Amino acid sequence: MTIPLLCIAALTSGLSGCTGQEDETKEEEKYAVPVEVSQVTQGNVSSFYSTTATLEAPEEAHVVTRIAGLIEEINVEEGDRVTKGQALATIDAKRQHYDYKRSQAEVQIIEQELNRLKQMKNKEFVSQDVMAKLEFNLQAAIAQRDLAELHVIESQIVSPIDGIVAMRHVKKGNMAKEFEELFYIVNQDELHGIVHLPEQQLTSLRLGQQAKISNQYSNSGKQSTANEIIANVLRISPIVDAQSGTFKVTIAIDNTKANLKAGMFTRVELKYDTHEDVVTVPFNAIINQDDTQALYVIEDNTATRREVRLGYREKDKVEIISGVNQGEQIVIRGQQNLKDQSLVEIITPLSYAKNSLNAK
Repeated sequence: MTIPLLCIAALTSGLSGCTGQEDETKEEEKYAVPVEVSQVTQGNVSSFYSTTATLEAPEEAHVVTRIAGLIEEINVEEGDRVTKGQALATIDAKRQHYDYKRSQAEVQIIEQELNRLKQMKNKEFVSQDVMAKLEFNLQAAIAQRDLAELHVIESQIVSPIDGIVAMRHVKKGNMAKEFEELFYIVNQDELHGIVHLPEQQLTSLRLGQQAKISNQYSNSGKQSTANEIIANVLRISPIVDAQSGTFKVTIAIDNTKANLKAGMFTRVELKYDTHEDVVTVPFNAIINQDDTQALYVIEDNTATRREVRLGYREKDKVEIISGVNQGEQIVIRGQQNLKDQSLVEIITPLSYAKNSLNAK
């Protein structure tokens, strides 16, 4: 009876060993990691210095009145585009008109008296002092008349520049005081962005250098090439602020399409340099680990980890100085689940999304 029992035990043990090996094989086959891949390409990558700036209008005007009076007419509203010399408002100028007529009459009286004396036949009866006095009085009267005429002209409030009415401070029927601000006009066809850069960047800048301007809050914070506006460096300060260690740079922005507004907070990217025809990969393919950057390269359905050296980065594209070659396949999604020499399954972006949902 002992021999059959031993045989059964041995047979059972053998079957268990076979089953364990099969399970391990199935486990190995099961771990083909789904990944999305892309080819290493060649292209141009530029280096940018990113900062922020508040835009301002280089041409603006606070329109004031030089005479006091009642506002009779308001000809423009906020948001209206105006031209230089266009009438914005009219102030009641009856008093100024009366002053002008009185001054004109005084000029005529003095001119008549001078003409009468000059036409006299007996010149010896006319004192030279009297003639000189009348001449001076005439000059003073003419000046007074011209001043009164200027006051009449100033009752018409006109725009000193081309631009847009940004603010209107008065209403029809209000009493305007002398030198009171009535309108604020701003020309936004060209805007300036003021940035302060570290002194280390001074040697990298030049007049006319290209910059990119984008609204800080456009598209819910997502930067888009369509929203970028090309600008140029207009002025570079010749001095460095000793306290902050920065220097002032003025950027000129063509805003004829009115995409930007004065006072707007924007992101500025100053273009320093461009590397042409270099190896590039999507930035999201890079793995940062232990102060090193690496990629997973696909070779025969196997992911091989390679350390790489990075160059310039522009948006979602980064330059690879060494580590991969043009045309190789790299993992751009799913690399967080990989190890060196992991078995992979290459899938499309749609399939990857479905698999991720199924796994959840």
